[in-house]
Amino acid sequence: MVGERGSVLGVDSAVPLIELARVDAANAKSRHVRFEVADAQTHSFEPNFDICFARFGTMFFQSPVAGMQNLRTAVRRGGRLVILVWRTIADNDWVRLPKEVTSRHLAQEHGQSGGPGPFSMANRDIVHEVLEKAGWSNVAFERVDAPVLLGATAAEAAEFQLQLGPAGEVVREAGAAADAKRAIITEELTTLLEKFVRPEGIVMSSSSWCISART
Repeated sequence: MVGERGSVLGVDSAVPLIELARVDAANAKSRHVRFEVADAQTHSFEPNFDICFARFGTMFFQSPVAGMQNLRTAVRRGGRLVILVWRTIADNDWVRLPKEVTSRHLAQEHGQSGGPGPFSMANRDIVHEVLEKAGWSNVAFERVDAPVLLGATAAEAAEFQLQLGPAGEVVREAGAAADAKRAIITEELTTLLEKFVRPEGIVMSSSSWCISART
């Protein structure tokens, strides 16, 4: 897409992910792509880019306005921002239904921590305000509904749910109470997820926002 003279920079604060990306790029013989271990919230970018793209990453910014301001410093005048973020838990069966299973067995106050997280940019009004305060304009939202693969088997998908996402948050915050009920929770989760078996594995519905803006 960038042609012979263009370039692409990929950043992530996780060293293992950058190492994997470099291997993938080498295998694909991508000569115009480079990667750096960096925190996009604070990294000092040169304003050389036409577009900044983030896929399910900006929801974890500790300070959303400051983070989005920093991304703006990387983009030329008239350049674009495109980010993909999850809509609400209620709009995403792949996390809503597993959380309902865990919540039946553990206190409802668990899994209610605020701050950065997968669904912190689900509210259109709040995100619109964040982006405008950060200096972006022409903010637009497009709803994207798509299937998501959770694992090869129901057991694998259940373990994934208990490690990450809202169901996993409920379990982590419950501590010893969750340890005592882990077996029954895992059994019920596995039974639930078996209803979503497809040839490729466990597939459920998801919903996200594709948000665009300009400098």
